[in-house]
Amino acid sequence: MKKLILLTAILIGSCSIYNLQAQVKNSEKNIKAVKKQVNKTIGKWHKAAARADFDDYFQLMTKDAVFIGTDATENWSLPEFKKFSKPYFDSGKAWSFSTLERNTYIHENLGVAWFDELLDTHMGICRGSGVLMKEDGKWKIDHYVLSITIPNDNVDEITEIKKQFDEDLIQEIKKN
Repeated sequence: MKKLILLTAILIGSCSIYNLQAQVKNSEKNIKAVKKQVNKTIGKWHKAAARADFDDYFQLMTKDAVFIGTDATENWSLPEFKKFSKPYFDSGKAWSFSTLERNTYIHENLGVAWFDELLDTHMGICRGSGVLMKEDGKWKIDHYVLSITIPNDNVDEITEIKKQFDEDLIQEIKKN
């Protein structure tokens, strides 16, 4: 009976130590450090585009990354996005997005992060959102969505402008 009590005490103690280790792993300090790394990666990614540095830009994306652009037809795998982007980068002028604000969130495992940001772009204010994953020990963009923001007061006007395009695309999608 004493052995059973001793084993139970050791098991409970081990669980407590594990919980303390998990708490330390996810301390505010660690989360803050991870957020800093994530934000640095996103910043480098935007700067690589502004410099039209194709290799740096795409090395900051995972091998199976997805990029969703502002057009409803722009849902690209990494190879598709590279093909689309290459002429812009080759011309020496890709795109330049400056971050106005960003919210960054970290999963408790400290290996997945997601964010949303407002960007100053050649299209005016846009919203970007994405997911980063650790790949080979480095933070990389895994999924990114770029959207043009529309003031609520202008939604009816914009809806009318894109009405025919949307109707045509809806019909095409429904056929498939």
